[in-house]
Amino acid sequence: MIIANDTERENLIEGGKRLARVLSALRTKVAPGVTAEELDDLAEQLIREGGDTPCFLGYTPEGARRPYPAALCVSINDEVVHGIPNESEKVLKEGDIVGLDLGLSHNGVIVDAAITVPVGNVGDEDKKLLRATEAALAAGIAAAEVGKHIGDISHAIQKEIEGAGFRVVRELGGHSVGDLVHEDPFIPNFGRPGEGPKLVEGMVLALEPISSAGKAAVVLAPDGYTYRTKDGSRSAHFEHTILIEKGGARIITAS
Repeated sequence: MIIANDTERENLIEGGKRLARVLSALRTKVAPGVTAEELDDLAEQLIREGGDTPCFLGYTPEGARRPYPAALCVSINDEVVHGIPNESEKVLKEGDIVGLDLGLSHNGVIVDAAITVPVGNVGDEDKKLLRATEAALAAGIAAAEVGKHIGDISHAIQKEIEGAGFRVVRELGGHSVGDLVHEDPFIPNFGRPGEGPKLVEGMVLALEPISSAGKAAVVLAPDGYTYRTKDGSRSAHFEHTILIEKGGARIITAS
């Protein structure tokens, strides 16, 4: 999406604030014994109470065999992204890490964000993985300037993750967002500065670094949505929707 007028911009900013509030509420509910389905129910409830629409529920991405059956993606430990919360019992346990990926539509404008949260006390390696992936998101946002290229974002993310000793999951990445859940251009989490489409004022992007503590290869589960690391290693995922403005990117989904 490229913002066309003040109304779209206002709806984007307000939608981002609302999504950030929902994710913050979900973060506080993460604890041992909580089920993924409880988190999904809460996410949908809070979005609808605000008068908005959960845009993952019923969405069929390109290549999918069926619509996504939930409002929230809940991905635990070696589940990389798109974990389904409500088709089998998934209970959070002490020491897990859990990715929460959520999108909503506010007055027709879609925003998308994700966090990975520790469940109780986690190990030092998990803490390092989460810090590095969140830092990679910040690095990607800092590189998102008018006149630069998608490759500048991709390179900044890759440098941060690999510099911390982790691997970039190369099959998955960010995208434009706003009119649809997924729009071009695709934003890899690896690349070279100066390559790819040029960043222009008004462009709305969802940046989402995805890292692995082991090897970066992933496999798709039989449910058709959940990606897992092939070697069973843990993965982290952070995401913000941003707006490209003169002077730097504005984080739309900042809490």
